[in-house]
Amino acid sequence: MPTDVLLDRFLTGLAPLTPVAVWAHGSLAGGDYREGRSDLDLITVLDRPVTARTVWRVALLHARLRNEPLADRLHCTYLTPDTAPDAERRHLTWAHEQLFERTVTPVTRTELHRFGRVLHGAPPADVLPPVPDGELAAFVLRDQRDFWRREVDRDAHWTQDVWVDLGLLTFARATVTVREGRLISKREALEVLADLGAPGEVVADIRRRRYEDPAPPDGEWVLRRARLTRDYLGPAIDSLVARAG
Repeated sequence: MPTDVLLDRFLTGLAPLTPVAVWAHGSLAGGDYREGRSDLDLITVLDRPVTARTVWRVALLHARLRNEPLADRLHCTYLTPDTAPDAERRHLTWAHEQLFERTVTPVTRTELHRFGRVLHGAPPADVLPPVPDGELAAFVLRDQRDFWRREVDRDAHWTQDVWVDLGLLTFARATVTVREGRLISKREALEVLADLGAPGEVVADIRRRRYEDPAPPDGEWVLRRARLTRDYLGPAIDSLVARAG
């Protein structure tokens, strides 16, 4: 299986950096992973501070993997035991075939505690403090209000599969988190969307592309799908934020 081969080669290449732990989160840990479609979301905890030399070695590691199948989907954020507890800190990250810095969000931290997959070393509970009560729901609500609601009004996004998929699935997952305090998979989110009044033909389109192998959508459907998604998602986010506010 290409995923297992890539993970094995990643862990082998990572060994000289003496990681304390390597964890998977997202669909790879949560049971809804689709090879070739899902990202491989990883967290590595290094045993020493991140220096310029560390950055160079991480970049070299990922460069050596670049010709492996699925390597473009491997995303990894690098923590240390000293920096891991700081939820606001931005950490060295490899994603989308480049290095940058980003936080480890309350969603990721909660995933790690609830169903994180240990690929090497210590479990998440030994390194990461638990997410405080209310912080997870507050984060996903803020993400809907401050990011997704703004992006709904940018029409260029919504002719792209990734925006339609993430926009609707993230909304459904956020709704369940705000209402019930739990996390759900993308597969579960597709079921929730029907109950939330999302356009059925768009939900069916997402399901086919995620779990089947359909022909690429034609231009007329792409434009209709964009309109249906935006017409639904803007008011739906507004309603979620108003009810929670």
